[in-house]
Amino acid sequence: MRKSLFRASTLALFAAGAATLSGCARSGGGSNDTPYVARDVGTLYTAAKNRLDRGQYKLAAGLFDEVERQHPYSVWARRAQVMGAFSYYLDRDYAKAIAGAQRFLSVHPGNQEAPYAYYLIAISYYEQIADVTRDQKITDQAMTALGELIRRYPQSNYAADARLKMDLVRDHLAGKEMEIGRFYEQRGQWLAASMRFRRVVDEYQTTTHAPEALMRLTETYLALGVPDEARKSAAVLGTNYPGTEWYERAYKLMQEHAPQTAAAKGA
Repeated sequence: MRKSLFRASTLALFAAGAATLSGCARSGGGSNDTPYVARDVGTLYTAAKNRLDRGQYKLAAGLFDEVERQHPYSVWARRAQVMGAFSYYLDRDYAKAIAGAQRFLSVHPGNQEAPYAYYLIAISYYEQIADVTRDQKITDQAMTALGELIRRYPQSNYAADARLKMDLVRDHLAGKEMEIGRFYEQRGQWLAASMRFRRVVDEYQTTTHAPEALMRLTETYLALGVPDEARKSAAVLGTNYPGTEWYERAYKLMQEHAPQTAAAKGA
């Protein structure tokens, strides 16, 4: 699922970086955007930037690639690598965006635009995250890429946005665990279900799924015949999320199925 709510801020961050990268471009008149025609580097770069400004992202990406191909040893080639990756991102060709940014980092790991490239990789994974009913490989890759950006450049503007997106990725991963846990629970596979809910409580306790996970643990522990463990889950739920629907349900379960171990409501 695309996180469209945050796309505007994402593009604003990229636009700032893009302005830095392209601000030194020379103007060139009469540029021809036909690929594979030898042109001087300034004219070629300007043609690519014009295509980008006009929203023709695929054409822009191809022209930035041409800058690198025709003038591989110029300073323009370094700029064009990042701008080409950015153009592929805008065209939602995420595989090429990631590949371009990774290629830039492999050749220029200490460049001042490295945070920009790391962010481009992370956001390209992030915007491919599927709903919780599908495989979460991309979600894991987004988490890894966002974490790498935060680790390397914790004070950058990109890292600040990455932290917000990481919270959403963690919530997404917790949602996947909950979806699987509920699947097992519906089929009476109580132990398998409890392991999924336990993981949410242990690894994703700050997400929106934690209260439900504690209630589901209460359910599954009661079904497994371990009321003391159910009581502990209900107690944690009551302490951290009092007054919620999930605590009301957990308390009712304890009263109905293990009254002798149920803690007083509100304790």
